Amino acid sequence: MSHTPGVRQAQKQRTRQALLDAALDLLEGQSLSSLGLREVTRAVGVAPTAFYRHFRSIEDLGVALVEEALGSLHPMIRTTVSTTGDGEERIARAIELIADHVDGYPAHVRFIARERHGGVRPVREAIRDQLARFTAEVGEALAKDPESTGWSEDDLLMLAQLHVDQMLGTASLFLEAPATEPAERERVSRMAARQLRLIGIGRRHWPDRHGPAGAPPTT
Repeated sequence: MSHTPGVRQAQKQRTRQALLDAALDLLEGQSLSSLGLREVTRAVGVAPTAFYRHFRSIEDLGVALVEEALGSLHPMIRTTVSTTGDGEERIARAIELIADHVDGYPAHVRFIARERHGGVRPVREAIRDQLARFTAEVGEALAKDPESTGWSEDDLLMLAQLHVDQMLGTASLFLEAPATEPAERERVSRMAARQLRLIGIGRRHWPDRHGPAGAPPTT
């Protein structure tokens, strides 16, 4: 019977994941602020009291969903920034990665897009904190690029924020342009490419116009 604690822990983890999956499914058509605890437990087939063995509240479950959703986003952001090749190759690969991520995790993307500015404060704060960490990591990756020579830490973070915001915005647009609508998806791809080119142009000229490390322009 020595394996019993391990079996119980595995069952507990399965129930917890089932609650997360059920909540994510239910959130396809509503916001977290309107989601009821009994609605989630009914979908899983457990008693409402069982919910509290895994989460303190619906808000707590929402924070766990943020960690799960942005956990799936993390590798995409990191790979997008570190993609090699010339400018156009990097742009095309970045857009492809974003589209593939949306196709693979549509519910996660929709949840983050809706709740990033939603009505549940702990979830908004969790998304903000996770994205701040992403931005810092993207800034560290950008700092390794020879084009970043002479850039200050603040300016690199600003550039990283532009990349993260652009990725999130493009992901939201792809969400509304599924693979079954190739013309609309192509329109989103073209717009995303233009945005990335504009960021690239600004990056190349920013240090020149503002002096070393993004100092104010001289007069």
